[in-house]
Amino acid sequence: MALFKLPFTNKDTKKIHNSYDKVPDHIAIIMDGNGRWAQKKGLPRIAGHREGMDNIKRIVKIANTYNVKILTLYAFSTENWKRPSTEIDFLMKLPIDFLQHYLPELIEENVRIQTIGEIDDLPINTQTAILRAIENTSHNTGLILNIAINYGSKFEIVQSIKSICNDILQGEYKVDDITEETITEHLYTSHLTDPDLLIRTSGELRLSNFLLWQSAYSELWFTDTFWPDFDEEEFEKAINDYQKRKRRYGGI
Repeated sequence: MALFKLPFTNKDTKKIHNSYDKVPDHIAIIMDGNGRWAQKKGLPRIAGHREGMDNIKRIVKIANTYNVKILTLYAFSTENWKRPSTEIDFLMKLPIDFLQHYLPELIEENVRIQTIGEIDDLPINTQTAILRAIENTSHNTGLILNIAINYGSKFEIVQSIKSICNDILQGEYKVDDITEETITEHLYTSHLTDPDLLIRTSGELRLSNFLLWQSAYSELWFTDTFWPDFDEEEFEKAINDYQKRKRRYGGI
């Protein structure tokens, strides 16, 4: 039994009167628990992944309602390739199905789709669907739906270091010129602000190689709710809890 209560769980969160006040600009979510949701209901794991896919549309609309500017969703990690091939094949088809069914609605909602991760390593049909969605929403000016797919934070940081080393060899930098900003500029997320709030569903209390550099000062919020059941009430609880925190960034 834990001897202390983590301050960033969703227990006993009290509703703030105005949930639209002090809303985080950038929310990142580790969408966890699809398989366990399905198993709990006596369904195959892929049923949970499909329900989780449908929930993305619901949460995007909710985030848009709250005027969130960036929503980063952890869809598929570099470690997920270790799963059974049948599950991987299904997961690779989900972006195609999702974009085929929901892209018109996302366009209507003024959502702009972007990705982080090594999409070049994805099956060609998956790549094509993603790139088409990015192109078709490139002129939208609303919420950025940033999908982390085939993404791993350690790999991202290594690639950033390699890129900086190459720039040094090309004479663009000296070693002493490297700063935190230099590394940030070489990450996948160089064009985005860092997450203000990072949410993980399903009760796991870890970051799982997700936005390790970018989340250095993110507020963390964990819920036992599986991703398919993560709804507007849970979303509002996370927002409410965020609104009560003071972000000191190491200061007083």
